[in-house]
Amino acid sequence: MIDRRRFLILTGCSVAASGCGDQSKPTGKGSVLRIGMELSYPPFEMQDKAGNPDGVSVMLAEALAKHLDRPLQIVPMSFSGLIPALKTGNIDLIISSMTATDERRQSIDFSNPYAFTGLALLVKKESGIESIDDLRRPGRVITAKATTTGETWAINNLPDAKRMVFEDQTACVLEVVQGRADAFIYDQLSIYQYAKENKDTTRGLLKPFVEESWAIGIAKGRDDLKAQVNGFIDDFRKSNGFDDLAEKYLKEEKKFLEGAGIPFILR
Repeated sequence: MIDRRRFLILTGCSVAASGCGDQSKPTGKGSVLRIGMELSYPPFEMQDKAGNPDGVSVMLAEALAKHLDRPLQIVPMSFSGLIPALKTGNIDLIISSMTATDERRQSIDFSNPYAFTGLALLVKKESGIESIDDLRRPGRVITAKATTTGETWAINNLPDAKRMVFEDQTACVLEVVQGRADAFIYDQLSIYQYAKENKDTTRGLLKPFVEESWAIGIAKGRDDLKAQVNGFIDDFRKSNGFDDLAEKYLKEEKKFLEGAGIPFILR
């Protein structure tokens, strides 16, 4: 059991916020481990009824801090602010369901993957759209969350589609629900949840058309920390830590996806 007294919350740096961090802070055993995440992505990064950070990524961060014997400080901020905060030393790591892409690797490093997912589609229930190829037709309108791989993929692969981009993923869902967009491009588990929540108006095309992996973001040059994080991920997997998180937060999703012949994200 993790000692919750070691769990600290920082609310003063909602964005990258230069001045909130100090690159000269100690980073060894016993020093505070500052992990950035956007707390608006349940069940991975969210807040409980009391307003405390909760979810798969929060539990993963706590286990990592315990493994490193360092007090934990969750630094909540917008997703778009995470990489700038890491590069300027305001946080030590990113654990925020972030896809390890070649583009992001140009500015930060990543751990070994801890989750395997992909891009899927939320479409109108009565829509004739059955695959990503149907979005290549003229006049299509797609929506995506800003700075996500869904937006990047749409820019690179659907140049003729009209794009509507929002900071909040629920705004993207609303565009599909209300018929202003043909599809929302986002990760598989989120699409599953949004289709379930809006089953009268939408449906999810859950088989990923692009496979992705999530990893922990680490500043370049921190090979020592990267090795420690990779060691933790290996140990956590061997000790069935990811299975335990799936059982606690994603039991229904795991059962549904595996029943549909789609590999589960945490494996």
